[in-house]
Amino acid sequence: MTDLTHSWVSRQLIKYLEQTSPGIEPFTASDPASLEAVLQPGDVLLVEGNTRVSGIIKYLTQSTWSHSALYVGPRFNKRAADGSPHVLIEANLGQGVVTAPLSKYTAFHTRVCRPVGLNEEERERVVAYMIKRLGIEYDVKNIIDLMRYLVPAPIPARFRRRMLSLGSGVPTKVICSGLIAQAFESVSYPILPRIELVESKEKRREILHIRHYSLYMPRDFDISPYFRIVKPTIELGFDYHTLRWANRPMPPEEERENMPRPLAGGGSPPIAPELPEPVPTAASIAA
Repeated sequence: MTDLTHSWVSRQLIKYLEQTSPGIEPFTASDPASLEAVLQPGDVLLVEGNTRVSGIIKYLTQSTWSHSALYVGPRFNKRAADGSPHVLIEANLGQGVVTAPLSKYTAFHTRVCRPVGLNEEERERVVAYMIKRLGIEYDVKNIIDLMRYLVPAPIPARFRRRMLSLGSGVPTKVICSGLIAQAFESVSYPILPRIELVESKEKRREILHIRHYSLYMPRDFDISPYFRIVKPTIELGFDYHTLRWANRPMPPEEERENMPRPLAGGGSPPIAPELPEPVPTAASIAA
């Protein structure tokens, strides 16, 4: 296959993989205002994508998350069409390392993973590492390797991660988790290090070994014991009494002031659930 033909095939495959998979809807869309209010530079934003390549990554990693981006804050002179600033750095299929606005993922299910214990200087070093990689274009020469993932054959769990890691071709680098892992590696911050147990007469020790960056997937930031899960709705103060359920009409305006308030301990007066009417049975009718 000539380079020209290979390039055409790669472009067509990228176009196919970036198409939205039909019937995929997020469990819950993110609240952009709340998300923007809690994000800090150095936070990892996980995204449940809805494209064909997202489905491949979610299957091979057995995870909800198919993409990751690093929040760096509004430090670029670049805005989206809706006026929102570019505050994320990510690696995309066919694009390489680029900046993106938070509004890009308004309709997606997201999760915030925050490294714990980093000081301001270390956070800036992580951010600076990502900024220096902006503009890198990943070579799509071997993108055709991804075609093997489209074969509807079961893949044993022990092989799934390896299929997205070393030796599977340059296109696997578009999974931004690998680049983010390198950024945290630059400050020796752990994600999922390989642990070696060392027994000695004095004490039992654990020695951490850094995994190769290509072995990291978006879900690893979620399951890492060193990243805190930040849920914007709860962080900003969540009171379920303010929720309005579709199957329960709002009380009259004059009665809303008498609605139950949260107790001092954070609880509230119990509310009896609305149970459905019992269905008559043969035994009850005979009685």
